[in-house]
Amino acid sequence: MVFPLLYEINTRCWLRDLSETCGEAITLSNVPEEQLRRWQRLGFSHIWLMGVWASGPRSRTQALTHAGLQSGYADALPGWQEADVGGSPYAISDYHANPTLGGEAGLTAFRERLHAYGLKLILDFVPNHLGLDHPWARERPELFVQNPRPTPEVFAQETVAGQRWLAYGKDPYFPGWTDTVQLDYRLPATRAAMASLLQSVAERCDGVRCDMAMLLLEDVFAKTWERFPISEQIPEADRQTPSPEFWTWAISAIKARQPEFLFLAEVYWGLEGRLRALGFDYTYDKELYNLLLARNAAGTQQHLLGLPSELLGAGAHFLENHDEGRVASALSLAAHRAAALVILGLPGMRFLHDGQLSGARRRLPVQLRRRAHEPVQREVESMYEQLLAALPATAVGRGRGQLLHPHPAWPTNPTAQNFVVVQWQDQPPEFDLVVVNLAPHSSQCYVRLPVGNLAQHDWTMRDLLSAEQHQRTGADLSDHGLYLDLPGHGAQLFRFQPG
Repeated sequence: MVFPLLYEINTRCWLRDLSETCGEAITLSNVPEEQLRRWQRLGFSHIWLMGVWASGPRSRTQALTHAGLQSGYADALPGWQEADVGGSPYAISDYHANPTLGGEAGLTAFRERLHAYGLKLILDFVPNHLGLDHPWARERPELFVQNPRPTPEVFAQETVAGQRWLAYGKDPYFPGWTDTVQLDYRLPATRAAMASLLQSVAERCDGVRCDMAMLLLEDVFAKTWERFPISEQIPEADRQTPSPEFWTWAISAIKARQPEFLFLAEVYWGLEGRLRALGFDYTYDKELYNLLLARNAAGTQQHLLGLPSELLGAGAHFLENHDEGRVASALSLAAHRAAALVILGLPGMRFLHDGQLSGARRRLPVQLRRRAHEPVQREVESMYEQLLAALPATAVGRGRGQLLHPHPAWPTNPTAQNFVVVQWQDQPPEFDLVVVNLAPHSSQCYVRLPVGNLAQHDWTMRDLLSAEQHQRTGADLSDHGLYLDLPGHGAQLFRFQPG
């Protein structure tokens, strides 16, 4: 199996930066060839254009006037001006590519060029809500959660049926997103309309990242909106939520037409397994992110070893994305390198973010159209170049990956709990071993290598990330296992070959 290597790009800021660098207007229709060559050289398989869809003026007004957002703008872009702020990419007014980014023609051309380089295109699908400016808010108010009277959770909307109090989009734990309007998934008409919209998106890309996908689960949705009854204006026959879950039949319909289409779910609250069972190919592993950023070595190992292999292989492993802080501002270079090899070396989707490869430190609110210039951190850039350049010579990400259980090197030594060790094999007898010590001090362990005919060969183990090389006898490896002793934040990628 080949696991994806995904690169998320902030489309609006990326194209603006390219335009300034090139001295001409760059849109999706004329992205310089060097960009695509670089992604191919680094080994990416999928490019996620975050924020390609249109947003509207009402949502932008909310983005400009929200006090909490303004402080984020100032942190990310000192001296920001109103022109630097657009509507949120997650308050979508129309599922057509923004004309300022190249429009639908530019998106089509960009996708074709990606395909020529062996790359695939991922786009956003925001199932829970639409932007205030979406025409359905006026033309099809029956699709939305609403209230018969004003409350803090709703807003007045003039519709073809008169004024309605429509609910802001939200999750159950935070106030509503005031630039959005909440779709009502208790209604068959809403589910059908969004399934059709998803189909139209799927025709223009090779996969979707589904925003807050767990909010559509029937029990989650029912709990979130239990105080908002279905409008009395909806006929009783149209109020019954059909089975199965929305994702089950929506995903199966897409896969029937496009079997290789990729579904990635943003999901939290321990609901990853449920969404995987409903048809998602990959789901966020936020727990792994939290543990790595907390420098919790033992917790990281415990989390990974506790996952069933099928759920581990369905995880999307990341150190940052547009919702999280910058990893370069949170971890030292050595800790960053170790954590990066973990996410790149695990079975599942490997997920990197725009700016991560150059050591960017400023988290960028998605509403901003412009970002501050940050000098490239050459050590971070070189680190990622080395890691990504080493992977194609191995079975990592394209063979059979198996998480190994580190054992204590001796009875009074607890440091085995600091290791993440993954064995990969694609073309026996050769195999590869990802070895990471997440602790800031030296650690030791033994691991058993479940390799066929291990004892029949002597082995050369060469670290592809350094000049280190060792010889081991197959008999010793088979009888005692492999002894590992790594310095603090040590990260090694061993290639095992007979001889």
